[in-house]
Amino acid sequence: MKKFLAVLLVCVICFPTVVLASSSDVPTLIWWVCGGEPEDLAEGNKVISDYIEDKIGARLEIRIAGWGDFGERMNVLVNSGEYYDIMFTDSGSYDKFVKLGTFADITEMVPEVAPALWDFVPQDLWDGVLSGGKIYSVPTYKDSSMTQYWGFSDVVAAKYEIDTTGSITTLQDLDPIFREVKAGEGRSFYPINMNKEGWNGILFDYDDLAAGLPPLGVRVDDGERKVVNVFEQEEVLADFQLLHQWYVDGLINVDAAVINESPKLNSFINGQGWPGAEISWAINSGVRAFEIFPVDGPIYKTGSIQGSLNAIYAGSEHKEEALKFLELANTDHKLRDMLAYGIEGKHFEYVSDNVIRKLTDTWTLPGYQQATFFNMSIVEGGQLDQWEQVEALNESASSSEVLGFMFNREPVANEMANCLATWDKYKFELMTGTSNPHNAVPAMIAELNANGFGKIMEEAQRQIDEYFQ
Repeated sequence: MKKFLAVLLVCVICFPTVVLASSSDVPTLIWWVCGGEPEDLAEGNKVISDYIEDKIGARLEIRIAGWGDFGERMNVLVNSGEYYDIMFTDSGSYDKFVKLGTFADITEMVPEVAPALWDFVPQDLWDGVLSGGKIYSVPTYKDSSMTQYWGFSDVVAAKYEIDTTGSITTLQDLDPIFREVKAGEGRSFYPINMNKEGWNGILFDYDDLAAGLPPLGVRVDDGERKVVNVFEQEEVLADFQLLHQWYVDGLINVDAAVINESPKLNSFINGQGWPGAEISWAINSGVRAFEIFPVDGPIYKTGSIQGSLNAIYAGSEHKEEALKFLELANTDHKLRDMLAYGIEGKHFEYVSDNVIRKLTDTWTLPGYQQATFFNMSIVEGGQLDQWEQVEALNESASSSEVLGFMFNREPVANEMANCLATWDKYKFELMTGTSNPHNAVPAMIAELNANGFGKIMEEAQRQIDEYFQ
């Protein structure tokens, strides 16, 4: 709390009131994020803009690409040269876009233009986004270590007497539970509802080296740091085979591989989370409550630090205003709540200074993409110390054996492009269990190898050996 108050004090100094000639002279920052679009986004943009205009001399227009097509939409945005100012990115695309010259180098700009932001974000996180020794994005200071959670709706957990206190740790443990729920709820009920991004965290035990190519990895606890094809590992294939069996047996929604947004009223949830995440998950899923429990982690990976980044477009005409906005989002308590929860009085209301009550579930922007958790209010009913618990998770996290390493794709840029295209061809059906891994995985591996995956593995191993020598 003392740190937060200190940041707020610095923030007051850093954001004096700006006298504007007229609103027509004020730029509007375009910020691309990912998720479900709120039905009243335009109104939210206006309210947020009215709040920040006299603080940073700019307004804001949030634009949203859906969960399932965000990667494709951002590729089009980058390749077409369409104008924007800020883009949410992560380990899957960050380094690729840096190499393309998409993002601005803000190494010198951050401490000069946004000193409160520079001081607030831990140095480890700034180091975690370095590319060629330069900073090209603002990392989100939150659950920067990874903890994987599973959970059941409170109704289903009670009805089927599901033990969420530690007895469930593997997909195999879930199998009889899902089958019992399916039998009890009927043929039209799916115990597992997914969109085409698929089962979250199924490759948790492998570090993808921030390469964005899931078949490439090192097991997080492998002291020898051996690069492998993750899909050739027996335990991984076993999990994907079970996922496929669930699909065949009607436990997974039949359209999982083709839909961008997950269906509502989920009885089961899984995702990277933190204490209290179940509240927003329940709201977004349209259920009363989830009973969640950790199954993996916490662990630090370079990719977890890069799990939420916001980068400024190299072609932005308002780089300083964009950086000041990101500083304000990370240091201004009221703005942080507006981004996360919507319009005060319409989407939420304050119960106390740091606790809000949701009035509607129509503001669906994902908070993890926006800014730090540590100046954001708690949702009523949540644990008042949940952010302290998140910090404690960070402090107790183990580390991947390749923490700090980020694969330089330049020496194998062509091979990476071809292998990424191969992964894109197979990923949705594999990750949702739609395709049979006995057939799909060998076919994918054959295509990967034909496109130079062996060369990528050799180069990754060479870089790792050199980095850790």
